Amino acid sequence: MSAVNAIVLRTAGTNCDQETAHALRMAGAEPQIVHVNQLLSKQISLEPFRLMVIPGGFSYGDDVAAGKILANELRFKLRSALDEFVAQGKRIIGICNGFQVLVKTGYLPGPAHRSLGEGGTPAQTVTLAANDSGQFRCHWVRMRREKSACKWLNVTEAQWELPIAHGEGKFVTQDVKTLTALEKNNQVIFRYRGANPNGSVNAIAGICSADGNVVGLMPHPERHVVLTQHPEWTRGAGKNKVPVGLQFFQAAVKN
Repeated sequence: MSAVNAIVLRTAGTNCDQETAHALRMAGAEPQIVHVNQLLSKQISLEPFRLMVIPGGFSYGDDVAAGKILANELRFKLRSALDEFVAQGKRIIGICNGFQVLVKTGYLPGPAHRSLGEGGTPAQTVTLAANDSGQFRCHWVRMRREKSACKWLNVTEAQWELPIAHGEGKFVTQDVKTLTALEKNNQVIFRYRGANPNGSVNAIAGICSADGNVVGLMPHPERHVVLTQHPEWTRGAGKNKVPVGLQFFQAAVKN
């Protein structure tokens, strides 16, 4: 069986691309780090790839709002290629800043929730706002993986611990109707367990599209792919287990 070709999309301000590519490589994929300008110029096509990951960082310095400028580039300049990518059932994963990008493009929560806005592009129905604390939060969090429409992720452990690093991670919806639909359609994939680090509605830490092939989460799975990355590894935390971050990427690549 041939390896999965994965694209790690970067631009000015992206800073988790190398770690993400490493995690994908560990999971058995063949990742290629690609600058968005290489797609815009058609130097590189999305066609050979089966998986796209938009990694964390501060794309374009998070000017205007976190992920907004990169989201606009994707919405207005690459929408046809991305629409085809998603329609073919290929997977897009947004981590932290990548999650912020995907909600601002309308690819999350996806077609079932979006109307068409300016120029026929998807209208935004959810966002990731400033943390309730008003502070950048950088620490480990506990999460519960929900049984969701993202079926490929349902093979992983139910209890997760991953690090976060964000100033705008508070998940909110434009109205109660949107939130109700997300819950009803099983599009919530992760919830914070215990302390809610940013004030996200219903403690939501990650969501997927209705068919499960577009995924976004605020915590960083690429930062827990080996046992010794866990702050309590010397106490035996996670001993004899595949780290949940690696489980995440293995599931994305192999299932």
